[in-house]
Amino acid sequence: MREEFPRLTVADAASLARRVLHANRVSDANAAAVARALVDAELAGQEGHGLRRLPSYSAQARAGKVDGFATPRAERLRPAVLAVDAAHGFAYPALELACAELPAMARAQGVALAGIRRSHHAGVAGLVVERLAHAGLVALLFANAPASIAPWGAARPLYGTDPIAFAAPLPDGHGAGGPVVVDVSLSRAPRGRLMAAVQAGTPIPEGWALGPDGRPTTDPQTGMAGTMVPMGEAKGTALALMVELLAAGLTGARFADEASSLFDADGPPPGLGQLILAIDATALSADAVLRFARLAQTVMDTAGARLPGHRRHALRRELMAEGIAVAPGLLAELEALTG
Repeated sequence: MREEFPRLTVADAASLARRVLHANRVSDANAAAVARALVDAELAGQEGHGLRRLPSYSAQARAGKVDGFATPRAERLRPAVLAVDAAHGFAYPALELACAELPAMARAQGVALAGIRRSHHAGVAGLVVERLAHAGLVALLFANAPASIAPWGAARPLYGTDPIAFAAPLPDGHGAGGPVVVDVSLSRAPRGRLMAAVQAGTPIPEGWALGPDGRPTTDPQTGMAGTMVPMGEAKGTALALMVELLAAGLTGARFADEASSLFDADGPPPGLGQLILAIDATALSADAVLRFARLAQTVMDTAGARLPGHRRHALRRELMAEGIAVAPGLLAELEALTG
């Protein structure tokens, strides 16, 4: 049972992640940014995007598929447009750079846009927009991923699981515990959950993935070799096409079917893209945040309803107090990777 797994404090989990990365050709600054993102993913209950990523990240850094010493660079193309080159490094330092620049740009112009190219795995997209919401912004993020979803009616994967995330700020002290956060993958389940199931040796629910023969499978390895089932059937694949056009077409990144896998060290860098739209919450209405709060409270007061992001905020508080559970096998693998 997961409850019986060893637990690491947030500080210890971050330290372990930094040590693993530093031992596997990643600079101190990049290791710190990646560690922050992975630990935050664990705290959000998204372990498929958390510490389990360290073995594949390490293998890719050793092979040069991701440049652990890359320094992202930002260029202001227009007053409200920021182009970020991740330089085939990890996405997290580039995302942090964009999030540092966007608030001032959005407050000055009302709206601001950041496009990231030559990037890598974006992790939990909701964490990026949540950070901007804490700065008083309404934010959207679109990220593409290596091909794993076929267009509706086809068998060849052309789109990634391509997350879309949205966040809106709420007043300090609101009962939601933090911003409204909507974070959806365009497959029925994130592909990282298949990877986690492979590592744990457990089956996946039917309806998550199809094998190479196009038939539903409960074997995660067969699912990894096949395609992911899209959320909402044809509507999900239409949204995935939209994300590909925004995150890759608009930014100059590689489309999903041009990108190499995020799960192994083979091939060239994936060269993925992310697009972030940040809107000053007061740009059109001075009381917008109070109006957000009214609707959020109405949702929370409605029997059986759940406010997106609310459960994540509560889980974060719980895990920060109790520690992050890590499977013993994964913990041993990570300790071995520290050299």
